[in-house]
Amino acid sequence: MNNLGQKIARAVKREREAAGLSVSELARRSGVSKATVSQLESSGGNPSVETLWALATALGLPFAALIEEHSSAPTLVRRAASSGIHSSEATYTATLLAVSPPQTRRDVYVINAEPGPARRSEPHPRGTTEHVVMIAGEARVGPIVAPYTLATGDYLSYPGDEPHIFEALSPGTSAVLISEMR
Repeated sequence: MNNLGQKIARAVKREREAAGLSVSELARRSGVSKATVSQLESSGGNPSVETLWALATALGLPFAALIEEHSSAPTLVRRAASSGIHSSEATYTATLLAVSPPQTRRDVYVINAEPGPARRSEPHPRGTTEHVVMIAGEARVGPIVAPYTLATGDYLSYPGDEPHIFEALSPGTSAVLISEMR
């Protein structure tokens, strides 16, 4: 099993137990099958972005809490060496770049996406704000009811606690996403 799979397994079990939830209850709250939760906790499977977001939301945690362990050592992420977590619904990969220290809720990601189905996100925990800076390409981003078309260099901040979307409009679309939770 890869290192990311082992981190996810430890984190899901640790956070589920800290919340005092059974596997069945976490499955019910997240809408993820009990078998999938059990499989993830035993380092099995290859969870999608959607599965991890559902589990994190059900646990009241930022997405990063399930995939990254905090360290005070310098961290260098080379683009060519990062694999990220893939969406099961769109040509979309999220690579966590940094996780916030305790008592802060800021996670930084690089998003790489191709034209095709949009990545639709359910609301994250109340008080979440997302910031997007387009690195390359063009995308429709923001609240599902009124997304914005962003081009290279554009920045957008929007409520992450409402349904939102990221849809690549050109090949090679890339963005930095910062998710903040209060």
